[in-house]
Amino acid sequence: MNVKSLPDNHLIEALRDDDGLAFREIYQRYWKKMYLLALRKIDDREAVESIVQDVFLRLWERRSLLQIDNLEAYLITSVKYTCINHFKSAMVHEKYVTHAFTGYSDAICTTEEQLNASELMRSIEARLSHFPEKAQTIFRLHRLENRSTKEIATQIQMPQRTVEHHLSLVVKALRSYLKDYL
Repeated sequence: MNVKSLPDNHLIEALRDDDGLAFREIYQRYWKKMYLLALRKIDDREAVESIVQDVFLRLWERRSLLQIDNLEAYLITSVKYTCINHFKSAMVHEKYVTHAFTGYSDAICTTEEQLNASELMRSIEARLSHFPEKAQTIFRLHRLENRSTKEIATQIQMPQRTVEHHLSLVVKALRSYLKDYL
């Protein structure tokens, strides 16, 4: 079957039937348009690549549930909302960083505070050793070296969403493990 000549509605039907060639054709038809649309909204090529990748990943993951009348409109709308979510996430991160450093003083910590901090770090390191190496690396780069998920994704050559997923799993587990301490 020549998928290049198929209209979008036939490609959607083939995609529902797990046709990888149909997915590839959809990607070939629309990736550039989606990329350029996102690039007009976000001036960060890596973030835009991640957004387009996420939209196509969700399309593939939800292929059996798709009820799409206009594929192009669906993909463009998905890119727009993913861009909006990107901005929301960036704003939350910025607020968190601002809040984290509010009230920060250069005063020297007391000996007791230093001991508590050392004990907390030992506890974190002990629990962190139970996670896979990638998850440990991601957590250390993000929380201890203050790297962004985008920087980490580039450094370890992994999609940004995967980095965020690993990070959230580790943070949830550490919160649960350290709830008595905190």
